[in-house]
Amino acid sequence: MFDKILIANRGEIALRVIRAAREMGIKTVAVHSTADSDAMHVRMADESVCIGPPPSPQSYLSVPAIISACEITGAQAIHPGYGFLSENAEFVQIVEDHDITFIGPTAEHIRVMGDKITAKDTMKALGVPCVPGSDGGVPDLAAAKRIGEEFGYPVIIKATAGGGGRGMKVAMSADQMESAFMTARAEGKSNFGNDEVYIEKYLTTPRHIEIQVFGDGKGKAVHLGERDCSLQRRHQKVFEEAPGPTITAEERAKIGKVCADAVAKINYIGAGTIEFLYENGEFYFIEMNTRLQVEHPVTEGIFGVDLVREQILVAAGEPMSFGQDDLVINGHAIEVRINAEKLPNFSPCPGKITAYHAPGGLGVRMDSALYDGYSIPPYYDSLIAKLIVQGRDRPEALARLDRALGELIVDGIDTTVPLFHELLQNADVQSGDYNIHWLEHWLAENMAD
Repeated sequence: MFDKILIANRGEIALRVIRAAREMGIKTVAVHSTADSDAMHVRMADESVCIGPPPSPQSYLSVPAIISACEITGAQAIHPGYGFLSENAEFVQIVEDHDITFIGPTAEHIRVMGDKITAKDTMKALGVPCVPGSDGGVPDLAAAKRIGEEFGYPVIIKATAGGGGRGMKVAMSADQMESAFMTARAEGKSNFGNDEVYIEKYLTTPRHIEIQVFGDGKGKAVHLGERDCSLQRRHQKVFEEAPGPTITAEERAKIGKVCADAVAKINYIGAGTIEFLYENGEFYFIEMNTRLQVEHPVTEGIFGVDLVREQILVAAGEPMSFGQDDLVINGHAIEVRINAEKLPNFSPCPGKITAYHAPGGLGVRMDSALYDGYSIPPYYDSLIAKLIVQGRDRPEALARLDRALGELIVDGIDTTVPLFHELLQNADVQSGDYNIHWLEHWLAENMAD
């Protein structure tokens, strides 16, 4: 087992890793920019190293700085959290070349799944159901129009190297194809340095369902059920729950086994999430995230496992502490992502926290790096807290979430908490009757600028 690990991240996810490591008796190293000198993850780690100025490319994305921090402190492994370098295959290769363990999948698995076309082809070969679409990249507009006619509109054009909703455009008809195709290519080029795109049939009322998988790197893998992440704004999740309110036990077992078998065949190591669109009882693969997900706490809640601890175990060569038969769902869990943003236009709202009180009580978990007097820097993602609740069933979890939101105090800045107060009063949210487009329509009607 490792004596010391470095966390190449910040905020609540860095704290999450520190807590798991501390319970395992492992010392931790926090890295930070000059803007994060007083951040909570820096305070809680056993050691800390400043790796650069506030801009991410000069600090949290600086591979030489992170490798140097490992060498200075003697850290034997790096946990990447999510975001930043967590799915950067080149970074993983450099880490391995320096005889440092990367707590996550191999560089090759990240590389394969990081390219949307290669990932889709790989999953098809492994028996995972995929959305109908082009075979590989689409070279030009003429080819795009032919594919649109072949599959029928609407279609969605996606950058092969895309992510986070960037490089994705929908063409509802042939008249919209040229604009959508050119825009998706331009966004792919500007955001990812790659203008290659592919095309898929656009499902009109799907839900976003993702399957949590975990492998030991030696041919053994399990699934930990699904999460429903259908409440989204601009392809960004805001509300996640497990199990999904519309997924049957039979569907869960079937798609879960398909996913677990697929990652077992490629000797995948650590946590991963296989994401699907789900419509009319069918699952369609869209991508695989080769890292820990922001919403992993809801899975931990219903299965009673610590996914970060498990990541560290298998990275150190230890066996997984559970098998498929050990994983039994207990209750229902919901997570809401609380951002430092001003409604209704969701503009970033950094600033000083003048008062902070986290909710508590039975079935309530608050993952946050906030504290009284902390100044949220303007340089990073606006996510400041994740509120996770668990109940015996979905109605109890919803009631507990409503109560916990009422207890939460974050003064000094604007947050997205009022959005969740309103959503919890909505009949569709209460019943679970929504799809990935529902929130956008609701916001247009209820929170216009």
